[in-house]
Amino acid sequence: MHLAYPAVLAALLFCTGLYGVLARRNAILVLMSVELMLNAVNLNLVAFDAWLSRTAEEALHSGQALTLFTIAIAAAEIGIGLAIVLAVHRNRGTSDIDRLRDTTEGPQDDTDDPDAPAAEKAEATA
Repeated sequence: MHLAYPAVLAALLFCTGLYGVLARRNAILVLMSVELMLNAVNLNLVAFDAWLSRTAEEALHSGQALTLFTIAIAAAEIGIGLAIVLAVHRNRGTSDIDRLRDTTEGPQDDTDDPDAPAAEKAEATA
């Protein structure tokens, strides 16, 4: 098998994951897209390891070993990420990334905004 086949497949997987990270608003879908990007990297590591082991005299398989470490780190990342998303969803009631722009607890008071014009501050206090 040529090296181009898994490399093109990995590039398509990575681009799909990148689109998911940039276009999605749901935090769980963003985490799934990051996992898709990591799997594309894993595919490249294994493909290049197999390709280089055919050309080299020694078979070290360092790409496959690095892939195992990447899978372990990805599993830990998704576990911690899902725990954070669930905690935020319990506190805020949503996992929409656009609505989670600040991390303060409770309702916001717009009268303390230093960038607001003076007329708006006067109307808010009256």
